[in-house]
Order: sequence, then C-alpha cells, then structure tokens
Amino acid sequence: MSKKLKRQLKRIGISGALFAAGMVLEHIPEFGNIAANVKGFDLAVIFRVISALFFIASYLLIGLEVVKSAISGVRRKQMMDENFLMTIATFGAFFLGDLGEACAVMLFYQVGEWFQSYAVGKSRKSIKELMDICPEYANVKRADSIEEVDPDEVQVGEIIVIKPGERVPLDGIVREGFSSLDTKAITGESMPRDIKPGEQIVSGCVNMSAVLEVEVTKVYENSTVAKILDLVENASANKAEAEQFISRFARVYTPIVVYSAMALAFVPPLFITLGNILGFWGSPVNAGWSDWIYRGLVFLVTSCPCALVISIPLSFFGGIGGAGKEGILIKGSNYLEALAKVDTVVMDKTGTLTKGTFSLQETHPIHVSKEDFLKTLAHVEYLSNHPIAKSVVSAYQGEVDEQLLHNMKEIPGKGIQVDIAGVTCYGGNYRLMEELGFSNLQESSLGTIVHLAKGKEYLGYAVVADSLKRDTKEAIAGMKACGVSRLIMLTGDKKETAEAVAAEIGMDTVCAELLPVDKVTRVEELLAKKKGDAKICFVGDGMNDAPVLARADIGIAMGGMGSDAAIEAADIVIMTDEPSKIARAIKISRKTLSIVRQNIVGAIGIKVVVLILTALGYVGMWAAVFADVGVAFLAILNAMRALKTK
Repeated sequence: MSKKLKRQLKRIGISGALFAAGMVLEHIPEFGNIAANVKGFDLAVIFRVISALFFIASYLLIGLEVVKSAISGVRRKQMMDENFLMTIATFGAFFLGDLGEACAVMLFYQVGEWFQSYAVGKSRKSIKELMDICPEYANVKRADSIEEVDPDEVQVGEIIVIKPGERVPLDGIVREGFSSLDTKAITGESMPRDIKPGEQIVSGCVNMSAVLEVEVTKVYENSTVAKILDLVENASANKAEAEQFISRFARVYTPIVVYSAMALAFVPPLFITLGNILGFWGSPVNAGWSDWIYRGLVFLVTSCPCALVISIPLSFFGGIGGAGKEGILIKGSNYLEALAKVDTVVMDKTGTLTKGTFSLQETHPIHVSKEDFLKTLAHVEYLSNHPIAKSVVSAYQGEVDEQLLHNMKEIPGKGIQVDIAGVTCYGGNYRLMEELGFSNLQESSLGTIVHLAKGKEYLGYAVVADSLKRDTKEAIAGMKACGVSRLIMLTGDKKETAEAVAAEIGMDTVCAELLPVDKVTRVEELLAKKKGDAKICFVGDGMNDAPVLARADIGIAMGGMGSDAAIEAADIVIMTDEPSKIARAIKISRKTLSIVRQNIVGAIGIKVVVLILTALGYVGMWAAVFADVGVAFLAILNAMRALKTK
C-alpha cells in the first residue's frame, strides 16, 4: 500500500471516530431523557452543539480536500465532476440542518474513493510489475576492461557481458557461453530457454545460470524491451469505441443531471407556492421547500457518472495487461475491442503457421543405405550457403571431411557439382538429373526435392521442407471454437505445398503463389464484402507482410522472429510466435468487452432506479451515495477481473 493511501486511511479513521462521537453526543439527550439545566443552559442543547462541532471537525478533516478540488474545478470552468457534486450535496445538507448526514455522506464517499484508489493502484501495480523489464545498466567490454554504462550508450557491434541473475539489456548474438534464459517477461512462457553461441538473444530476458558474452545487434531504442515498453505506454492513446462513448456521454450527461436536480429542487415547490397564491388548491398547501431541495441534492449525488468514467477505461487497461502476461502485446484498447468482433482470419504460411526454417523431412535412397546416402549428400552440399544445403548438412550427425572435397561448382537454378574423393557427385533438382541422363524419377513427397547422383549412378532423393509449428493445429481448432467463421491462408509458396499444409491443419481456403501486392488485393476484396461490424484479421511475420498487416482491420505480427517492419505495422504482437495465442487474444478481448457491458448496464440500471425513487421521495442520501460510490467500487472490482486470464 502506498504512503498516500496509508495517510488517507488514517484520515478516514480519525474522521470516522469524530463522526461516531458526534452521533453519540447528538442522541444522548434522547437515550438519557436529559432535560435539566446547568447554570441556565439546557443540557440537550449543549450536547447538540458539541456534537455539531464534532461533525464539523470530521467533515473538515475528510472533506476539505474535496471542497478545494471543487473550487479549483469551478475556477477552471470544469466544475461538472464528482467533487463539485459531493460539495453541493453536503453543503445543502448543512444548510438544511442535517449535519450528521452531510458528514456521513462525505465520510462514506471518501471510504469508497479509498477502495477505488486501492483497486486501481493494485491493477496498475500488476501492469508495472509485468512491464518492469527495463534494464538499468549494461556491462560493456572496452579496452580489456568491463564498464558499467547506460544501455542507450552502447553501440551496435560492441560486446556486452551478462552475468547470472542480470537482465539482458540489449538485443544481440551470443558469442561465448552456454546458459538458460528466463523469458517470462517477454514471451509469457515459464519454461527457461537454453541458449548457446551463435543464437540470438533479446533484451528483457533474465540470464539464469552462466556468464554470456553478447555482440550487440540493435541500439537500445530499437531493442525488443524498448519497443515493448513503448507499446504498453502508448496503448491508452488508442481508445476503444466504448471509452469514447463514455467520455462523450459524461460531457453531455453531467450538465443535464445537474439542471434536472435543480429543477427537482425548485420547480415543484415554486409550482405549489404559485398555486397557493392564485388559490388553485382551495386551502393553502405546504410547499415543502426543504423536502424538495433535499430530493434535488440526493438526485445530484446519485447521478454522478464516475462508475462508468473510471471503470470502463480500467477494464480495457486490465484486458491489455492480462494479454501482456500471456505474451500478447496489444497497441490500444480500440484493437482489443475490435478483436472481439473478428469473423475472418487471414494467415501467412511461412513463419506464421510454419517454423520458417528448412529441415530435412525424408530420405529415399536407392541401392545405398540411408546413412551412406545422407553422408554423401551432406558432403555435396557442405560448401554451399543455400538454406536448403545448410538444412541437409545440419541433419547429418557425422563429420564432413573437407579434404575430400574438390572442384565445387554451383549450377544456377539447378544444383551443385563437387568431386568427392575423385568421383564427381551432383545434388540438385529434377532438371539437373535430366541433363545428366536420369529420367522417369519419382517425386512422391511435397516439399523441395534434392536428388543425388554419384558418377553415373542415381542414389535417390531427399525432401527438405518447412515444418509446422507445434501448436499450429491447436491454433486453427481454437479459432474455430471461438466462432471464427473463415480461415484463409495467403502464401507465396507453390500451390501443391500450400494446399497440402492447408488440408493438414484444417484451413477453409488457400491462395498460393502470391506476391505481397496480391495479398493486399485479396484482403481488400474481403474487406469490401464483409457484413456489418465484423472484422477481418491478418496474421503474418515477414517484411513482405507489412502492407497487408497495415491494411487489414486488425494486423497481428509474430514478434519473436518476425521482421521489424511487420511488428511496426501490426496492431497486435505475439511475442511467443505461437499462433495458438490468437484464439487466446480473442477470448481475452471478449471477456473484457463482457466486463465493460456488465459495468455499463449495471451502473446505468442502478442509477436510473435510484434516480426515480429519489424523485418520488422514497430514498435518501445514503442510497444516493451507494448509487454513486458503491456502484463505482463494484464496477472497478469487476473491471479488475480483466487482469486474470487463466
């Protein structure tokens, strides 16, 4: 609990004690049947005067801050707030002689405000802890020594040293050391990630077990941690429609209810008084000025819209924070709101549904063992820098003897030729094999086919392909369970491969062999045909996906391995690169919108009922305070549920 809240709680306690003493003193004459005089003074009057002093002291202690805020608002010509309403209401109660009730209303109001502040503070603390990933320093290797400097002073290419227990200050590539990383603050995953030399490391993670030396690849302002903090800090700038509605509603609503309260306080008694003057009622009728003014004051307190104004932005804030805990960064509450209305999800394939890296899937040797086939193929591909060649070499577990390799030559668009121990070997596509005289070769698998020939002997083929992410099928099933009616794959990959992947995972439609501009065109066609307020979401990861991410109603980027351009263009970033988090994000958005609707309906409904009862004279100031502060407190507690995503 903050010092400010502790001070406020202490003030409430002292004020409450003074109020209780005032109540006792006010009613002592009734309970003790005191009617005696002391030196000419009526004891009952003395007790009531002392109780009034206690009430005034209690009110000044607990309400002076509210009165000052109300006066400040009047000076700024921004008086239509809850401070102004509470000040007018309690001053009116004082004017009518209800000192105890005026004091009780202000005390109860401040108790409600304290609970609201505590609830909001707890919510903000959860977000702050979630985003407390900003490193304070970086250990930089300079001139054979290690200097502790501010992260934004480190340049690309410098070597930083990260000790066990320290937070990674900058993005880079591990040059020395083997360790485990706690990536929970970035990805939401509790399982540590092992890292070794040559692998990328992102800022914001915590080094757990051993010293690492990292070559910096991005300056601080472009680092992962800086971008995450920027996304969270600026998320509130993009307001949802519900938030914008409530802001506009409050600006119009507050003046209306103030004037309505004034009308309730003065019009009926004026009408009755005028009727008495003109003789409409036959015999004079009591105008009941104090009764109607009291009703107007109760009406004024009841009508305060703070429950809506506070709880609805807090609901969206909680939803964004809850998503952040899951490794889903949402750039604004408007995108969180739109996500709940997603009807169609369009997805890229490579890097989004698949891992985006080639790996050896199958080997089909002829006349040789699988071990000998893979050994020969790895030697053929060893000197090439092509991603397919690297995937083959990576799959081979043995050692490649470079001394056996001579006269390596790449054949553009076809493959590789190399002499291995004096025998010319070839690795490449179908066209290369045809030129070598091998025909009628079978290619029964989908993916990139790499054929192998040694001298004049054909040895078989291998299949290299991009593999699905472990949660891709779960992601598709999850989105369908969430009510997404259409799942469409747009990819630049060849038709056969794209259709096979789509069929395996359960996509509804697939469009293959597309250029980036073709993807934009397809999404624009979908946007033109959509009905009502349904939203179309595009999910991608590459630089070529940036235009369509920006064009769709909602753009979701894979943030772990995705390009900077895609992350910048997207509205939502999934830091874990898990497509299954899309369904998770949709569920969080719908839960948040449900909480927002509950708060709107509940707050307005209760206020309308109490306002009607107030106008009819059935309820007093206590009910008004509950309809204001009590409802606001309940709405805020409900809004905090958005933080919990499990």
